[in-house]
Amino acid sequence: MIKAIVSGAAGRMGGRIIHMLEEAEGITLAGALERPDHPVVGKDVGEVVGLPHKGLKVSGFLGEVLPLGDVLIEFTHPEPTLDHLREAAAAGKAMVIGTTGLNAAQLEELNRLATGTRVVFAPNMSVGVNLMFKVVEDIARVLSEGYDVEIVEAHHRLKKDAPSGTALKLAQVIARGLGRDLDKVGVYARHGFIGERRKEEIGLQTVRAGDIVGEHTVIFGGIGERLEIIHRAHSRDNFAKGAVRAAQWIVHQAPGLYDMQDVLGLK
Repeated sequence: MIKAIVSGAAGRMGGRIIHMLEEAEGITLAGALERPDHPVVGKDVGEVVGLPHKGLKVSGFLGEVLPLGDVLIEFTHPEPTLDHLREAAAAGKAMVIGTTGLNAAQLEELNRLATGTRVVFAPNMSVGVNLMFKVVEDIARVLSEGYDVEIVEAHHRLKKDAPSGTALKLAQVIARGLGRDLDKVGVYARHGFIGERRKEEIGLQTVRAGDIVGEHTVIFGGIGERLEIIHRAHSRDNFAKGAVRAAQWIVHQAPGLYDMQDVLGLK
């Protein structure tokens, strides 16, 4: 039986991951973690996430629960994620990371730390979205230079980073398919008299409203036709199921950094 620890247990994603662990076979919840000053610390995790009493209290310190598990699942913020990865790597524990909004220096450190343990890092763990990553790269490669590329993402009003990690990943794989450097061709906002669109641009536009779980649209706009690939998430359970699947997979892998394409066998 694989033993999982969930960081951010009281959060929107953490709660759904714990629910999905209840339904999954071959893996169980061994520990729950929140920041030390969170009001749920010390409470039963079942009661926190809307499940029956589990006899498992939410901890405020990773060191208390890390020895209990085989894999740590983390959907929180960049700084605590890296702190926890350092501890997990030192203890030889596997880790599944769905945290977004990491800057270049943080991504560099994540890549370095992952060489000492086993890590799945993906901005979106939905099976459908990861199939979308593969499909849009193939489409970009086939359509080549004749189509304008725009990505529109929409999320709930509480999301803190923009564009979403999923939108950035979509832009990265499309840029790779087109042989372009996203740092040079990515356009993240348009306002005022901007002139004609450069043909090499890859546009990323952001919407924040209400309780939208997550929507991503990739537009390949040609002359006389338009191709759109759309993914809409209706609940967080798709992401949570993907995270549990990744946790079940990563504990059996050699040290290194993996993504959901590896987990799903899409490479």
